[in-house]
Amino acid sequence: MNINNTAKWIFLPLLILLFFACTGDETGSTAKGELSLLLTDAPTEDYKAVYVTIKEVRVHSGEDAEEEAGGWDVVAEPNETYNLLELVNGALEELGARDLNAGHYTQLRMVLDDSACEGTNINGEDHPFANYIVTRTEGYEELKIPSGFQSGIKIVHGFDIAENQLTELILDFDASNSIVKAGNSGKWILKPTINVIDTLVTATLSGTISDIDGNAVQHATVSALVYDPNAETEGQLAGQGHAVSEVDGYYFIYLWPGTYKLAVYKEGYAITCRTIVVEPSTFYDENFTLEAADTGTISGGVIIEDAVEDQTAELNFGTNATCGDTGDEPLDVLSESIANGGTYSVKLPAGTYTIVASTEGKTTKVYENIEVTSSNVTNQDVTL
Repeated sequence: MNINNTAKWIFLPLLILLFFACTGDETGSTAKGELSLLLTDAPTEDYKAVYVTIKEVRVHSGEDAEEEAGGWDVVAEPNETYNLLELVNGALEELGARDLNAGHYTQLRMVLDDSACEGTNINGEDHPFANYIVTRTEGYEELKIPSGFQSGIKIVHGFDIAENQLTELILDFDASNSIVKAGNSGKWILKPTINVIDTLVTATLSGTISDIDGNAVQHATVSALVYDPNAETEGQLAGQGHAVSEVDGYYFIYLWPGTYKLAVYKEGYAITCRTIVVEPSTFYDENFTLEAADTGTISGGVIIEDAVEDQTAELNFGTNATCGDTGDEPLDVLSESIANGGTYSVKLPAGTYTIVASTEGKTTKVYENIEVTSSNVTNQDVTL
């Protein structure tokens, strides 16, 4: 069931609690609550469609959440092929719901299928693969799932099931950061990034992006960033949510409570940002006006020495910006996932940038003072 884009709907559980009888056996009763799972996606303009086939979603209540351990409960079995780019800017798809024993749960696991379901894609054709993208030129690229995800995508997020209450979680499948472009292997890789949103405490942020003449700006990226205290590089920011503006300039993001830097990027415009403090279960309206700016390009290759199969690197492009009252501080503008041997190319407003490059098992590298000048290409190779 597709649930339309409406911010207010998502907080319905704040007003209505579902009560139902407890069930048990001859030895006594067991307190129950209900878990409902919904699917959404952070939008991207890189592809026309992103299809994934979800077989089931499981949850675990014990400390040992390995696949062979007991304690797993299947909550949803959609067995459906979804176009994630139809689930953006607040749109939701119901995956399933189930009664569970009340208590604390430590992990979720989403299992993808290797066989597509019946149905057609946006081109009116049968699904050529179970998991794939439709490129901007209408081509198809199969997404390979790394071996580490074959038993399911591990989502470490604790949550509680309360007696006689509904717990509603949204699985935010970030397609933009989950797809890794082909490197030496020539394969496109699906390395899932999934955020968990609890509708009882999550706030919503929405607004419009326009230019100085009041015209709507489409395909502007709005990123909500917080400082990560566990980052290997001091002061590194971590993305907690992002959106891409629609044809009318509208954007929408779910956010946990906290303090964020909101950064807006669109090719051909200056980067703009501001700081916002988000309280639980609150609606926020933030509009942005973008000014035109000269842009240049940073590009290069990515090499991971002694890389394992399908190893990828994460590149974060940052600059200094004044965000309201916080002064001139580091601000991540863009991020890219690049497979070993691949290349990147990003267009940014003229200025000075830093690239923070990381991959599993390697020391994070920081490339500083990269000058971007108008209409020029700056080369910066990355080696990890």
